[in-house]
Amino acid sequence: MIVLKTTQDKLLTALQSVAGIIERRHTLPVLANVLIKKTGGTAQLTGSDLEIQIRTTAELGGDAGEFATTVGARKLIDILRTLPADQQVSLESKDGKLILRGGKSKFTLQTLPAEDFPLVQEAPNFGPAFQIPQKTLKRLLNQVAFAMAVHDIRYYLNGILFVAEGKRLSLVATDGHRLAFAAATLDVEVPKQEVILPRKTVIELQRLLSDASAPEGEAQPVIEMRFAANQARFAFGAMEFVTKLVEGKFPDYNRVIPKGHQNHVTLGRAPLLASLQRTAILASEKFKGVRLTFEASALRIASNNAEQEEAVDELDIEYSGQPVEVGFNVTYLIDALANMDTEMVRIDLQDANSSALITIPDDADFKYVLMPMRI
Repeated sequence: MIVLKTTQDKLLTALQSVAGIIERRHTLPVLANVLIKKTGGTAQLTGSDLEIQIRTTAELGGDAGEFATTVGARKLIDILRTLPADQQVSLESKDGKLILRGGKSKFTLQTLPAEDFPLVQEAPNFGPAFQIPQKTLKRLLNQVAFAMAVHDIRYYLNGILFVAEGKRLSLVATDGHRLAFAAATLDVEVPKQEVILPRKTVIELQRLLSDASAPEGEAQPVIEMRFAANQARFAFGAMEFVTKLVEGKFPDYNRVIPKGHQNHVTLGRAPLLASLQRTAILASEKFKGVRLTFEASALRIASNNAEQEEAVDELDIEYSGQPVEVGFNVTYLIDALANMDTEMVRIDLQDANSSALITIPDDADFKYVLMPMRI
């Protein structure tokens, strides 16, 4: 039976959309495979790692009929990448194997039975569905994802908190040294729901979501979200995405966001980012610290290292607050500024021992809190 018959780029795109979560080495060999299920003329491709499952549906030609098998995802992708994009390719099932043909090339691949593929059991009771433009969610994820912890023993920090309440969706990430908050308005009112999405899920969503705007007169591509006690479900385009949630209590982020700082300055994001990137070159490899000195009309940024090398850079600013000298991890500052797309940023400060608040002028939907460090 000819399972699929289409162009290389169509099959590769469908495979890559589900293969991001598939590990090359797994305790269950079948989890290194992609599940291919044919119903009539429609093909369904599914990837899973037992905690996240991604499925896409596509019209990929071939013979009509019912058929299901699993085949090594990475091998199939690697082979397809070596073929021209517009080349016609076919997948044929024969004697328990899959034969991939493209041009004069032929590859015979081993398969494992479809019934051995462990599908994620979906939660029976999801909350109400709500939608948001894909572009908006991708922007929110990009604004906070860099602040997630990596392999932290406080496992609830290794992900992003989603809070849907009323007509508002808020995303929060923190690693204990910094905190990023971003929010957007929803079209519908939803009851309060709080879930923590795991780091791997966040990275996959960032990869798969479209940030393209629809042509004029057409509806924006949206993503539908539903949350259960231990699962989240996303549907967008031809994709279905089910993920396990991180259990645990996320810290009260409202208590972390400083209020009432006396000193503040608004300055250009790009010049500040460039200055920090310059001074970071001579910052200590171990601590990555820079000193920021805010004085009337000038911001001085300085760094040094164990080799007694030093960098000093100065920016002209409009600042009328008290002189403040404070140390920060330069990487944390660069991360925040590099993931913003605004022209200006506002920094609120108190003193050398208080956290700084970085915001976008006239926009209450983004906040970044950064703990100081002693240098």
